[in-house]
Amino acid sequence: MPAADPETTRVGWIGTGVMGLSMCGHVLDAGYPVTVHNRTRERAEPLLERGASWGDTPAAVAAASDAVFTIVGYPADVRTVILGQDGALSGAAAGSVLVDMTTSEPSLAVEISAAAAAKGVASVDAPVSGGDVGARNATLSIMVGGDEEAVERVRPLFETMGKTIVHQGGPGAGQHTKMVNQILIATGMIGVCEALLYAYKAGLDLATVLESVGPGAAGSWSLANYAPRMLKGDFEPGFVVEHFVKDMGIALAEARRMNLSLPGLALAEQLYVALTAQGKGRKGTQSLILALASLSNVDWPTPA
Repeated sequence: MPAADPETTRVGWIGTGVMGLSMCGHVLDAGYPVTVHNRTRERAEPLLERGASWGDTPAAVAAASDAVFTIVGYPADVRTVILGQDGALSGAAAGSVLVDMTTSEPSLAVEISAAAAAKGVASVDAPVSGGDVGARNATLSIMVGGDEEAVERVRPLFETMGKTIVHQGGPGAGQHTKMVNQILIATGMIGVCEALLYAYKAGLDLATVLESVGPGAAGSWSLANYAPRMLKGDFEPGFVVEHFVKDMGIALAEARRMNLSLPGLALAEQLYVALTAQGKGRKGTQSLILALASLSNVDWPTPA
């Protein structure tokens, strides 16, 4: 497969959730023929209405595609949709490329790469950062692992979805880089939530506080994008809590394997587990403020 081109490259897409729906939409907008599959077909209907074709299984998607992208929930889902009996690899032709954009285990990315290579198929791990906003606006940061030639073949497709596309190294390097990203976000979100709670208890106007602290040294992506949602009581997911808990679990397991102590990450993971226990697992990561508010018996304001 040469470098992807709408005239010659057929694209497969597996996973049309919060992120995947928008990302696949950009590929369609760029003129690529796309075959999609999702566990629940209803979630793929917006893409089918825009001209995408349906594949009954991941294998069927791969059989109709030169490059297959997956973005699903958990490592177990990745294993099923790529390496399973009706997985994408079973239907992939020699010379095609499998690209997993799920945040998953680095070791699984290495395993997939080896299994794919045995069939003459290239494999790339390319998790993303930027949340639902980045997915909608095609401004994602894409962290890429895999053989350089394979990465360059699918780079034009990455460019339809993101603004920052960096090849980090061999198989699994993209996933390791995403763990770095999630570690940064995890403890940063604690800081955002604690700061807003402090401002609230001090009787400050929270929107006015953000005007002061947002542009300064304390500014961050999470502060700019999630704090306004917290102030509105908007806890719908740009990225769901359950998936973030999964990501932190992967990072902690990798850290343990490397004999590395990451106490800040461990604390964040436990706070998010508490949030899940409070029934907020399907809410957005910004809902962490509710778990922290409950520790101090604070009723965080919500819209009337």
